Amino acid sequence: LLNSNRSYLQDGVITMRDGRYCLPVKAEYKNQVAGMVHDQSSTGSTLFIEPMAIVRLNNELRELEIQEQKEIQAVLASLSEQAAPHIDAIRMDMELLGQLDFIFAKAGLSRHYRCSAPVFNDRGYIHIKDGRHPLLDPKTVVPINIWLGKDFDLLVVTGPNTGGKTVSLKTVGLFTLMGQAGLHIPAWEGSELAVFDEVFADIGDEQSIEQNLSTFSAHMTNTVRILNQADARSLCLFDELGAGTDPTEGAALAIAILSFLHNMKCRTMATTHYSELKVFALTTPGVENASCEFSVETLRPTYRLLIGVPGKSNAFAISQKLGLPDYIIEDARSHLEAKDESFEDLLASLESSRLTIEKEQEEIKAYKEEISQLKTRLTQKEERLKERQDKMMKNAAEEAQRILREAKETADQTIRQINKLGTAAGYNKELEAERAKLRDQLKKTDDKLAVKAKGPSQPISPKKIKIGDGVKVLSLGLKGTVSSLPNAKGDLFVQMGILRSQVNIRDLELLKEDDISATLSDGSGGRNIWTPAKGKGTGSGKIKMSKSFSVPTEVNLIGMTVDEAMPVMEKYLDDAYLAHMPSVRVVHGRGTGALKNAVHQRLRKLKYVKEFRLGEFGEGDSGVTIVTFK
Repeated sequence: LLNSNRSYLQDGVITMRDGRYCLPVKAEYKNQVAGMVHDQSSTGSTLFIEPMAIVRLNNELRELEIQEQKEIQAVLASLSEQAAPHIDAIRMDMELLGQLDFIFAKAGLSRHYRCSAPVFNDRGYIHIKDGRHPLLDPKTVVPINIWLGKDFDLLVVTGPNTGGKTVSLKTVGLFTLMGQAGLHIPAWEGSELAVFDEVFADIGDEQSIEQNLSTFSAHMTNTVRILNQADARSLCLFDELGAGTDPTEGAALAIAILSFLHNMKCRTMATTHYSELKVFALTTPGVENASCEFSVETLRPTYRLLIGVPGKSNAFAISQKLGLPDYIIEDARSHLEAKDESFEDLLASLESSRLTIEKEQEEIKAYKEEISQLKTRLTQKEERLKERQDKMMKNAAEEAQRILREAKETADQTIRQINKLGTAAGYNKELEAERAKLRDQLKKTDDKLAVKAKGPSQPISPKKIKIGDGVKVLSLGLKGTVSSLPNAKGDLFVQMGILRSQVNIRDLELLKEDDISATLSDGSGGRNIWTPAKGKGTGSGKIKMSKSFSVPTEVNLIGMTVDEAMPVMEKYLDDAYLAHMPSVRVVHGRGTGALKNAVHQRLRKLKYVKEFRLGEFGEGDSGVTIVTFK
């Protein structure tokens, strides 16, 4: 049909009208196509005709559709019969699903607007922290802080048009109703809301001098209804209270209405432009001023709500900023009453003081944050230093024990060799003297191993100890000089060669001159030797420690970064080289290999290093580097 009658068709497509397949036939060729007309285009240029050739097929299709519908109804009837005995359970499930859907909807709303759960109270106290009206753009909205009902029951908000007064009013009412409906509010955690029996609002969109008597009458009708129904458990919101009539009469009416609600202890919030209401709020206990901040520099509102600050009229400043001649502004000032001008000057002074205080508070806040960060970093640094100090002290004690064990083994081996060599009779006397000398050395070595078990012979008075005095650290078995006086807790610093440690005065033993002399002549080959400075006596500044006394045979860099480890290693290698030590161990651990690579790279640049290698089995393997000096 499409091909044979294409010239009669408006378009070469098959369409459907009233459930029947039709062809779009041009109106002028309607008699050329035999069939039934089912529809017509809006312009009348096209008729939708069902060709006679497919009427029978369309009828069969329609009959099949009717049979299909009957079968569907039969299936539904059968299912209904099966479900009928469970109708009560199904109804309960539907109610439960409705409740769950409501709960998920509330959660979705809370997540979308970044809401928090308010804290409710029965004292009529409202405190909204960083509240954001949900209908404003979240990217540009300025959060507001509002409180009402604790120190004052009535809040009078003043400020420029489009400055945010009405939005603040609506935010309080909306958040109160959202909270009482079980919804979260788009405000900061800890915001408080009260539960009110009634929430009344008279909010109009007209906020200009074009308001006429009918508008005033409508507002006054709402106000009368509110006054008749409000009580101490009500929240009342008024937008531009008293507007739409003579300013003097409107201000007087507004003051009377607010006084009535205030005496009733009703929580009330009202916006206005009247200066009389600012004075009313300043002079009436339990009533507070608030204002929407306005920037004279940019001639735009900042949308910040300032509670406790009455709004200032910026008419003269704005006019001057926009180019109004100064002589006109001065003439306008002359028409102001003296009390009005002084009141505006007072508000200007308060605003200037507020801005100064805010700036100082921001600076103080920044200083506090900086101090807090510095304190945190200092605490962390002290903890790292304390850990490193404890680790170094532990390593030093272990190294001292190892050296003493090696000394005993060396002494025993030397004695055995001397016994083998001393066969000649002429050497017996010499050998006996050497044995006595070695016995003395072994005795002193054993005494040093047992220093931890020995307490101080007598407590040292903090007043008697001086910087430079020779002392023995009992817990370590090491000797050194006092480098600082004790604090209130008795803690002081002791210099033991390159090791400077903080110890308590109870862990010290003051060395006598005899002890120092005995130490100087112990013949230990340069280890643990005290050497007197030039001069006489053993007083302050007269004793110093040789390098070989405090330089261990290894340095432990584990736990340090590369930047921390390099200065420690270089200082240690310098001291070890000056102490004429043939070789030392640098413990860097395995880890990622970064510290080991940095150690090897630095060792290649040191001129007094002959060679270095990784430790072998039993020496620490790849976690240790053995360094040999020239």
